[in-house]
Amino acid sequence: MTKIITIIALFVASIVSAQTQFEKGMGSALKLWSEGKNTEAIAQFERIALVEKTNWLPNYYIALINTTQAFQEQDKIKVVALLEAAQKAQDACNDLAIDNPEVIVMQAMIHTAWIVYDPMTNGQKLYGDVMFLYEKAEKIAPNNPRVVFNKASFEKGGAEYFGQDTQPMCEKIKASIELFANFKPETPFHPNWGIERAKQEAENCK
Repeated sequence: MTKIITIIALFVASIVSAQTQFEKGMGSALKLWSEGKNTEAIAQFERIALVEKTNWLPNYYIALINTTQAFQEQDKIKVVALLEAAQKAQDACNDLAIDNPEVIVMQAMIHTAWIVYDPMTNGQKLYGDVMFLYEKAEKIAPNNPRVVFNKASFEKGGAEYFGQDTQPMCEKIKASIELFANFKPETPFHPNWGIERAKQEAENCK
């Protein structure tokens, strides 16, 4: 009996230790990202992903950081490298959590970055895919602020491109701000970004 209790105690201790290491690692990686140390943050997330093989969060942030950089990067060669790295991490997320609305939004963002990279080639090819993804995410989580905001923002970009009225999308973007304010992530490490982007885009609607 003593041996069994000892084994159970060691098992529980190992779980607690693993959780602590995960939390410590995620906290460190997110801090690095917040400080603009993207390369270091990605390296940390990659190390976590190697250990946490069934957890989609590390690869999610690798995809998010690379995609965010791709939107800001002017060098076309670097954009391709960033989006390929993002998709590699995204593929791991898709395998682990294909019906998770946050993961679906991330895939839509990668497609959108490819459209921005080459609108003439990728716009027609990927526009329908992006809308399908956002509509899927909306059915799963209609009040998720990233779902509402990113879908409206993408639709607004399309409306601007074709010279259409953007007011309906602007109203959704403004509505997403309240959703952001009331959103409670599942854990401190789950996605909770976007309110600043939503506020900025709402301002641009005026």
